[in-house]
Amino acid sequence: MGKIIRTISADASVVCSAIDGRDIVARIEEIHKTSAVCTAALGRLALGASLLGFGLKGKDDSITLRMAGGGPAGTLIAVADSYGNVKAYIQNPVVEIPLNSVGKLDVRGAVGTNGTLSVIKDLGLGEPYSGQIPIVSGEIAEDITSYLATSEQVPSVCALGVLVNPDLTVAQAGGFLIQLLPFASDEVITQIEENIKSMQSVTQLLSGGKSAEDIAMMALAGLEPNVLDDFDVDYVCDCSRERVERALASLSPDELKEIAEDEQTEVKCHFCDKAYYFTSSEILELMNRKEQQ
Repeated sequence: MGKIIRTISADASVVCSAIDGRDIVARIEEIHKTSAVCTAALGRLALGASLLGFGLKGKDDSITLRMAGGGPAGTLIAVADSYGNVKAYIQNPVVEIPLNSVGKLDVRGAVGTNGTLSVIKDLGLGEPYSGQIPIVSGEIAEDITSYLATSEQVPSVCALGVLVNPDLTVAQAGGFLIQLLPFASDEVITQIEENIKSMQSVTQLLSGGKSAEDIAMMALAGLEPNVLDDFDVDYVCDCSRERVERALASLSPDELKEIAEDEQTEVKCHFCDKAYYFTSSEILELMNRKEQQ
């Protein structure tokens, strides 16, 4: 289980949320059997979604991040609720490419830069809000920062990091998101810039024993920050047999008839790999209901 914490400056002009999400990313690797670079890529996207989801107001609100950059990893998706719990999926979980020019996992190369980052917010208002921007780096944190500045006009700083061990287990994973309100002064902005310059990478800070609270306080150092709230967060999938049944019911009668030719049909959840089974008679019953509509 991870930890997410939110701090605010004394003048309430800037907020920072930080997450220690090693257990979340470890669960991603366990479920999806990802290679090192895919663990890093999907882990970053999941942590970014968690930080953004934590900022939603309604308890049933959710946010979906979808990156399709044309790289060998294919499409990456992360969905988070308003408590920061998250689930994630990657189209191609095993990608083997050389390290980048500085000897680190080449997330940009795996994700690609020829595509878009899409953000979908379901705020319970009927039609979800959707925004989309061209991918600017493929490193994910920079793309989230660009989305917030472009689509939501919120000056932000996002940093995300995943450190993978040689045996593919997750050593460290975390991140932070700083968001400035419109009335933030130039002095506050300058202080934030100085703080960011002086900070090590997120994985270095976590490896050095810093907590999510330590990182959030460091990001707002000099601004008399206080802790607003904190939550335990986890990898949580809300799939169910009923949801899978609704998905099957959306198929055409002909498609259902073809599926019913098998004595038993297995449907696996993309997010948690849980299997649901339907007998031929259950599929035919769905088909008959469809035809009667």
